[in-house]
Amino acid sequence: MKRFVLTFLTLIILAHVSHAQIDPQKTGGAPLVDPHTNCQLRYYYFPNIEAYFDTQKRIYYFKQDGQWVTAEEIPDGYRGYSIYNKVNVFINDYDDEDPCQFIEIHRKKYPYINNDRALKLMLSKQ
Repeated sequence: MKRFVLTFLTLIILAHVSHAQIDPQKTGGAPLVDPHTNCQLRYYYFPNIEAYFDTQKRIYYFKQDGQWVTAEEIPDGYRGYSIYNKVNVFINDYDDEDPCQFIEIHRKKYPYINNDRALKLMLSKQ
């Protein structure tokens, strides 16, 4: 009886874990859409490294030697990038193929403020 209960619990846990890892993009689920702009929430913008991540293609767009390149991962040490410093925002007004053309707009709209800069701004307002 104990063996049956243990096997049953193991199957339930495995079913739950495997279900939690299903990607709606791969299974035909509807992508997230911004209700105000009616655009898919397809791209993340990382203000700290001025790069984009395409959630459909699962690639990053970033500048290297002055040219936009794509890769599955950001190179180690790229502009001080760290997985622990992943400041990002969803781009809610564009869902086509070339987000890089809007870098100037996104740079102004979503400026990167690190902790030191935020602290200085708070102190200067007091």
